[in-house]
Amino acid sequence: LDSLLQENTLTKMPDEGESPVGSTFGIGAVLLPGDDVRATIEKSTESAKQVIIGPGLRREGDKVFVVKPGILRHKEPAVFWIDSHLKRYVANRGDNVLGVVMAKAGDVFRVDIGTSEPASLSYLAFEGATKKNRPNVNIGDLIYAKLLVASKDMEAELVCVDSYGKKAGMGVLDGGGFVFTVPLHTVRKLLTKDSVLLKSIGKNIPFEIAVGMNGRVWIRARSVKETICLANAIECSEFMSNPQIEAMCGKLTDVLAGF
Repeated sequence: LDSLLQENTLTKMPDEGESPVGSTFGIGAVLLPGDDVRATIEKSTESAKQVIIGPGLRREGDKVFVVKPGILRHKEPAVFWIDSHLKRYVANRGDNVLGVVMAKAGDVFRVDIGTSEPASLSYLAFEGATKKNRPNVNIGDLIYAKLLVASKDMEAELVCVDSYGKKAGMGVLDGGGFVFTVPLHTVRKLLTKDSVLLKSIGKNIPFEIAVGMNGRVWIRARSVKETICLANAIECSEFMSNPQIEAMCGKLTDVLAGF
């Protein structure tokens, strides 16, 4: 969830005595663009001094409007966002994404991450990279990177190192594997602590996976058959509950074992 929050959407609560504006919607209600949720936020966070609003909400003056259709979500103490079914990714600072190198312009690589414009990746943004020791990156390579800069007014910028200068699993994903695209809410579902899909599959089938917040997933298992089966399982789990996912993983394991 931390990667979903936008730092520039910090909303301070009004002083005591001010009357709420707009209709009151319940948490979990389906909202449409243009709905004012200020009254709902004030009611849910009466004792909070500030509120953080995430994707799908925008502050305009003393009102907070919905800008994407979806379900209103709340996390304690005072975090609100809209959970919507989207396939078009909008870059957010700190997100881990999967991209494809499209071109090289000087010392910068142009990477397609599924946004309206490609992101830039410097050749120095790799672990141990220097002017003499350049990384081996070619056009068409798959990159797992983190968004360092993401703004509607600036070009997105990627890095393949963490805050300590280590690659931390990021960089060029080589050695085969399969890349496919899923809706953005499926990615968030995979990465939640309550998700049992990857844990259930990993009990019996060894695999490697890289999940990008831009809706792209890279997976590699022992064989092509296992890789395709795991990719299909992830796609099918979109609307499944945890008990249904566990049952599906059990059947998948039996099929791959030959029972």
